[in-house]
Amino acid sequence: MSTAPDPHAPHSPLGPTDSSRVPRYAGPATFARLPRIDQVPRADVAVVGVPFDTGVSYRPGARFGGNAIREASRLLRPYNPAQGASPFALAQVADAGDIAANPFDIHEAVDTVEAAAGELLDTGARLMTLGGDHTIALPLLRAVARRHGPVALLHFDAHLDTWDTYFGAEYTHGTPFRRAVEEGILDTSALSHVGTRGPLYGKQDLTDDEKLGFGIVTSADVLRRGVDEVAQQLRERVGDRPLYISIDIDVLDPAHAPGTGTPEAGGLTSRELLEILRGLSGCHLVSADVVEVAPAYDHAEITAVAASHTAYELTTLMARQIANERTEPGPRAGAGDRTDGQPDGRAGARTDARTESHDATGEVRA
Repeated sequence: MSTAPDPHAPHSPLGPTDSSRVPRYAGPATFARLPRIDQVPRADVAVVGVPFDTGVSYRPGARFGGNAIREASRLLRPYNPAQGASPFALAQVADAGDIAANPFDIHEAVDTVEAAAGELLDTGARLMTLGGDHTIALPLLRAVARRHGPVALLHFDAHLDTWDTYFGAEYTHGTPFRRAVEEGILDTSALSHVGTRGPLYGKQDLTDDEKLGFGIVTSADVLRRGVDEVAQQLRERVGDRPLYISIDIDVLDPAHAPGTGTPEAGGLTSRELLEILRGLSGCHLVSADVVEVAPAYDHAEITAVAASHTAYELTTLMARQIANERTEPGPRAGAGDRTDGQPDGRAGARTDARTESHDATGEVRA
């Protein structure tokens, strides 16, 4: 009697297109030039776009953000020295294309995103979602919570996004996390905003936000405390709970991310954001998103480049954790642990035509 193949059995990951054979500016713009999801047996991390921005309250254009991030990601390489890991050798990362949502019916769009995200999660993949506006965080959280239960949330953003309604609409890019708390899909003992700043409608905004369970690390806190202390504080708040990270690119200062819909002065630098994310190593990251990239307002791909590197760091965190769970039944990989897919600590990579070329030292040649 024949036995069906186990879709969850370990397999050697298929990596990015070899840039020594195909120039980076040529070929399809999948994220980091990785294979499409239909080209691999299964994906451990599915990079998926949601080209939707009907929920914005100011400048539109985030519907084009996912593809802008993909284009900017052409320059990403397979070894991440900051985390000491080769994420695309540790886990199968694949581009799952886009979730097509109705731009004229926000309720239908939310339902579509939730259903499509759920289907990807049901394969065992974690999601690295490229928005799109921040409205999509709600259906993504619904799908993740259905698999993991209420999750911890780290929300990087200039804004709280816990307002009640805009013009009577309950689903907008400024309301997803209030809805998520109301629906019981967030662990209210482990919620935090990071990078908030700028004017509010009133002091009551902060009072309401605190009642929902959120802690706040402002952009000024990051400046005064430093990235290491902030990362430690966030790790302590999250603990070992299943964690979702949602990043609005406007958490960055407009000098680092001009291409977004609601820019606010006084934000994080891209270096600060990336260092905080790297400091979250060891957290139980189950999925993440990067949203609100609006390329029409970008300059020289500044915003898209920052977003692509942000998604790369998040993907590396997930890949390290996946690899650690497969090889060690004990604790997950923690800060400072090297998990690069090779026993001697060198960057691991397949040597077929779809992977980056490495020399004997593990340095990327292209």
